[in-house]
Amino acid sequence: MTKKNEKNDDKVLRHEDDLYYDHVPETKKRMSRIKYYEELSKLEVELVKLQEWVKARKLRVVVVFEGRDAAGKGGVIKTISGCMNPRICRIVALGIPTEKEKTQWYFQRYVSQLPSGGEITLFDRSWYNRAGVEKVMGFCTDDEYEEFLRSCPEFERMLIRSGIILIKYWYSISNKEQEKRFQDRIKDPTKRWKISPMDVESRDKWVEYSMAKDKMFSFTDTKQSPWYVVRADDKRRARLNTISHLLSLIPYEDLTPKPFELPPLSNNVAYVRPPITDQTFVPEKY
Repeated sequence: MTKKNEKNDDKVLRHEDDLYYDHVPETKKRMSRIKYYEELSKLEVELVKLQEWVKARKLRVVVVFEGRDAAGKGGVIKTISGCMNPRICRIVALGIPTEKEKTQWYFQRYVSQLPSGGEITLFDRSWYNRAGVEKVMGFCTDDEYEEFLRSCPEFERMLIRSGIILIKYWYSISNKEQEKRFQDRIKDPTKRWKISPMDVESRDKWVEYSMAKDKMFSFTDTKQSPWYVVRADDKRRARLNTISHLLSLIPYEDLTPKPFELPPLSNNVAYVRPPITDQTFVPEKY
């Protein structure tokens, strides 16, 4: 074999390998746990500042999280919302449409979940189900799929024109990492519920999902509402990178109240409490 042919063969192999990645393979060493929590603690302070700014300015923020099964969307969403007020930052993870919802305008059930002034809504999967799982698994017709691709960009432009801040993230992993996470979930009883029969069936449709994702991007990765791709083979880096990027997209100011002193506790000596034995306590097993 000539050197020229060897080079060509290498290109073919790299191209075939790229089918099993949504991105350029990660080359950095995975982040340590200590470093991760050091950086996260700083970002959490900024998330709270953002929360107070959204509340004070009555902003409406929608963040869409999409990606393959086990790409780490849920972990990122929990990390973002963990330090925030659930009355302000709300997670939306809709299940299978009801029979009634199936007869509605496709976007209708998502519209009802959009935020009011002073709220942030995190969509753990969204209206993009139609462009992904519904298309690949045959849960929608070709006409419904094509109509979604045509109408989705206009739907998102309507949201943006109404004043909603719309941010879309795609979590990208290799099929090797996805398989590892599936196996980890099977071994861990607390995570086994995360694997559904649909996930198992989808394992053999990696290329089909790649094709669906690429076509979806060609229609919906617009200047007004771009997709932001997150390399997610390293969960810790993916979470930190997402939070840092999210903070950079919404200009905010620090409205944190200044520290203050609490007044001394008052003692009402005239009040006599009932006997402690009248209460039922939880057994202290630990």
